[in-house]
Formats: sequence, structure tokens, C-alpha cells
Amino acid sequence: MSKKTISSNSRRKFFKVATSAVVAGGLLAACKPEDNTKKSGAAEKSVKLTMQAAWPSGANIFFEMAQDYCNMVRDMSGGSLTIDLKPVGAVVKTSEIGQAVSSGIVDMGHWVTAYWYGKNAAASLFGTGPSYGMSSQEVMAWMEYGGGRKLYEEATAKVGFNYTGFFHMPMPAQPFGWFKKNVTKVSDVKGMKYRTVGLATNVLTAMGMVVRQLPGGEIQPAMKTGLIDAAEFNNPTSDSQFGMQDVSKHYHLGSFHQSQEMFEIPCNTKRLKSLSPAHQAILKNAAYAANSDNYFKALSRYSESLSMLMNKHNVNVYQTSDEILAAQLKGWDKVIGDFVKKDAFFAKVVKSQKDYARRTMKYLLMNQPNYKLAYENEFGPIGQVKI
Repeated sequence: MSKKTISSNSRRKFFKVATSAVVAGGLLAACKPEDNTKKSGAAEKSVKLTMQAAWPSGANIFFEMAQDYCNMVRDMSGGSLTIDLKPVGAVVKTSEIGQAVSSGIVDMGHWVTAYWYGKNAAASLFGTGPSYGMSSQEVMAWMEYGGGRKLYEEATAKVGFNYTGFFHMPMPAQPFGWFKKNVTKVSDVKGMKYRTVGLATNVLTAMGMVVRQLPGGEIQPAMKTGLIDAAEFNNPTSDSQFGMQDVSKHYHLGSFHQSQEMFEIPCNTKRLKSLSPAHQAILKNAAYAANSDNYFKALSRYSESLSMLMNKHNVNVYQTSDEILAAQLKGWDKVIGDFVKKDAFFAKVVKSQKDYARRTMKYLLMNQPNYKLAYENEFGPIGQVKI
């Protein structure tokens, strides 16, 4: 082989190796850890937000659920986004949370829309309104896929709230509550001084009850002193934490007065938009995560608390009678009809909910088998089952 041939072959090998090295080097450079770190957002600037809840700290499952949401935000962000959760009254009163978030006194809140019902009656439709066959699960579905969110944003704007709301925890239907005797007829509750909130005050007033709106912490003392004759708050766990079993031994489950509520997390819109897209997405999606987790926790804890009330505190537990439930529905018809006539926005929200319920609930109710039938097939009549 001639020197010229050797030289040509060497040059070809050199360029081939060099080209391979350049390509490999480019690939290695593209895979450098530093670049991935920048792209993944792992170097996200640390941010701390302040949230005030409408619930006391300590033994309070609602405060615990608010903390669950905060923990999810921290974990999903790898610790770069944290929320300092404060209990009710730490900064402002419950009724002031919406305005405090809007003005930036706190970044976020944790409460329910019924707490700003006094500013706009339509607030109650986003959690404590008429059922039309929907549970809280379906109302939340209407919020996100049935046009509810746009109407909700219109409602917050009408009352001057400058915040973006996230929702989580589709609450099971709230009990009719605690009475001094077993009530089965509408005549049994007429004239009773009863505690509730939101549009339920109008509904039960239409049934002949005398309604008092009281904060959660005042319910048990009010019933103990006779300021009220009967009361509801939310669920067996919260009710037992308030000590309702010490002032009543008659607990009525299942009611249409508040059959589909959920938590609202207002977040100051300006503060939210100042965050990175990743942090904004985490605040939103952590609510979806908490939605499932809180509901799973509620099913376990509420049933455990009901068992304790029955077996340790000798509380008599009843299902609210069909007569009372039917009267509640008639009360809703009257209240909704009155508001629709005088409030165009209220009427618009009601129409949206009815349109959504008519379509989706026909499918859901026809598709669901009779779960009570399956339960009683295994355990016997539901009213006689010991838990």
C-alpha cells in the first residue's frame, strides 16, 4: 500500500472519529444535569404563602383537611412552595376572610361559600343550594364542566372579592342534626329554634322553624343553655368534637337543607399571578388531590365517629323521615322561586344547575344500582345494623 493511500485512509478515519466525537459531545452536553435542573424547575425560588382557615386548630377535622392541602402543596413543589396555615381568628374573623384575601392581608383562605351568603345570596348556590338530585360530587362537576366556574367568578366579582377560588372535599350530605327527641313529622319541628347557615335558613324558616345563624363553636353552648332547641353543623366527627353528644341523644342523618357542600380556597389573584406557572399549577392541582384524599378520610373518620356516638355515648341515630325531607324540598321550591323572581343573576345560576342536573343525573341515577339493597342483602336492615 502506498504512502498516499495510507495518508488518505488516515484522514478519512480521523474525520470519522472526530465527527463521532462531536455528535457524542453534543448529546452529552444536551444531557447535562445542570440543564435538566433548569428545565425541570428544581431550582424554583422558595415562596411562603399565608392562609387563614375558618376553623380552630387542634381537634378539628376541617382544620386537619386544610393542613392536608397545605402538605400536598409542599410535597408537590419539593418544598419550594409552602403555606403557613393559621386558625380562625388568628388574623381576621371568619366573616372577614374573603375581604382579607382580596386585599392581601392574607394570601389565601379556607372556608365555604355559605360564609359570604350575606353579601350575595347566590353564594349559597355554590355549595349549599338545592339538590335537584345532585350530591356535592356532581355540583363540583358542574363547577368545572357545566359552566359553574364562570358563574362563580361572576358572583365573586359582584361582591368585590379579588380572588381566584379552588374547591376540594365534596362533603357527604349533612345531617339534619341534633334534637331533644326523635322528630318524624313537620309538626314536630315547627316553632323549634334551630341553628343553620346560608340558604338553608330560608328553607327551614319556610317549614316553620325559627332559625338562628351561629358560628360552629357557639352551637353546643347555645343548645346547652336553651338559646336553641336543635342544631346542625356538618358531620359526625365535627359534631362529636364540638361535644353535641353531651347536650342531645337524638341525631338525625340525611337532609336536603345542606346536601352538597365543599371547601372554597380563595387565593389573592394578584399574588397568584406573581407566582411561577409551576407554582400556580401546584396550587390548583393540589386541590384536586385533596379532593379525593379528604373524601376518603371523611368516609373512614365519619363512620368511626358515628360508631363511637352510638356505642360509647348512647346516641340514638335516625334517618330523617321522608315527610320532613319532602317538606324541605317544598321549602326549597318556595325559596328558589322567590329569589329567581327578584334576582336575575341568581336565576341564571339556578337555570345552569337545573340544565346540568337534568342531563347528568338522569344518566347517573338510572345507571346506579340500588346500593342499599346490596348492603342489606349482606348485613340486614340498615337501621338495625350495629357498627
